[in-house]
Amino acid sequence: MKLSPLAQAAYDRAGERLRRRSTTPQRRPWTHAEEEMLRRRYPSEVARVLADELGRAVYRIHAKAKRLGLSKSEDFLESKECHRLDGSQGLSCRFAKGHQPWNKGLKGVATGGHATRFKPGHKPQNWLPIGSLRLSQEGYLQRKVTDTGYPPRDWIGVHILLWVEAYGPVPAGHCLSFRDGNKRHITLDNLELVSRAERMRRNTIHRYPPELKDAIRTLGRLKRAIQEAADEEQA
Repeated sequence: MKLSPLAQAAYDRAGERLRRRSTTPQRRPWTHAEEEMLRRRYPSEVARVLADELGRAVYRIHAKAKRLGLSKSEDFLESKECHRLDGSQGLSCRFAKGHQPWNKGLKGVATGGHATRFKPGHKPQNWLPIGSLRLSQEGYLQRKVTDTGYPPRDWIGVHILLWVEAYGPVPAGHCLSFRDGNKRHITLDNLELVSRAERMRRNTIHRYPPELKDAIRTLGRLKRAIQEAADEEQA
């Protein structure tokens, strides 16, 4: 199959990443003898000791033991060698049973800091009056229509206000789309009412030409193969 220059470049980059991955140092697989040693000694010995003898990280000892279905024995958990938390650490710093906080029954009590508190009716420096315009992070021009302090309710897209004035509210499950893709070209002729399902379809892989879709799918297969190889290395 002949790919376009754009698709071929994406395919080549994916292949290069796969080749670099194959040349990196691989994790040392577990031998049968090491697994048998782990089965014999993990239940009754500290993982750090086994990690030092096997030349592996402690977390890999625990991970391999979990895959083998191993766990610490009751005798080990009760021994002094076991350093797992038993619930006694920090006991002296906890609130005793029946403890009552000092501010019980003092709802709204003032504890200082009056000079730094916001005064009644205070407005932040970035406050704007109703009717102000702003540009959202997504690039939509918005107008402030209320002053509740909740931005999603206070600021409405100018294109939405224009549509509502001409045709009424936007139906549930639908949204407005700019025909030419320019969010600053706000005219009724440039607005299109589409379902959210249609909007999602337009933003998926299906909007690309066939050769680019094939390249994207091939890249996805390469990524899955890399992940499967990494999972096998950890097993």
